[in-house]
Amino acid sequence: MIFSSIYANDDLSRYPEAIQKAIRFVAETDFEQMEDGRIALDGDNMFANLFHITTKAPEEARPEMHRKYIDVQFWISGEELCGVAPYQGGGNCVESREEEDLYFYDQVENETLIHAVKGCYAVFFPNDIHRPGIWIDRHSVHYRKVVVKVDVDLLRKV
Repeated sequence: MIFSSIYANDDLSRYPEAIQKAIRFVAETDFEQMEDGRIALDGDNMFANLFHITTKAPEEARPEMHRKYIDVQFWISGEELCGVAPYQGGGNCVESREEEDLYFYDQVENETLIHAVKGCYAVFFPNDIHRPGIWIDRHSVHYRKVVVKVDVDLLRKV
């Protein structure tokens, strides 16, 4: 997992080219006038999903993983807590949506919560189980987020 902010002046050249491309896309795109939905970037190799969300209680936020895609999540506005942990075999997959590369689990072991605000980005690799959308201070907040889906095979290309 990588967690940072577009305001942190990170040296993106340290990351794989596909991750650099995804971070530059979220940092340089004005999402204000864009409608929610899928944004084509490179066919099924790389695309983005733009949406509005409302945070919820931790017990309502479901842990998830992906197998084919890396998530590059970017917070456009608002804030959330997002749980994350390396998946070490704990928990059971309770729902699979293979066509969406989305697998929900019943629990997360050794979870850490990150507090993401406007401008933050997180890169979740296939072994990172994550639980987005958790409220802060027991208050629901509306926020906007974009998730760039990066095919893991793009990291293998040189």
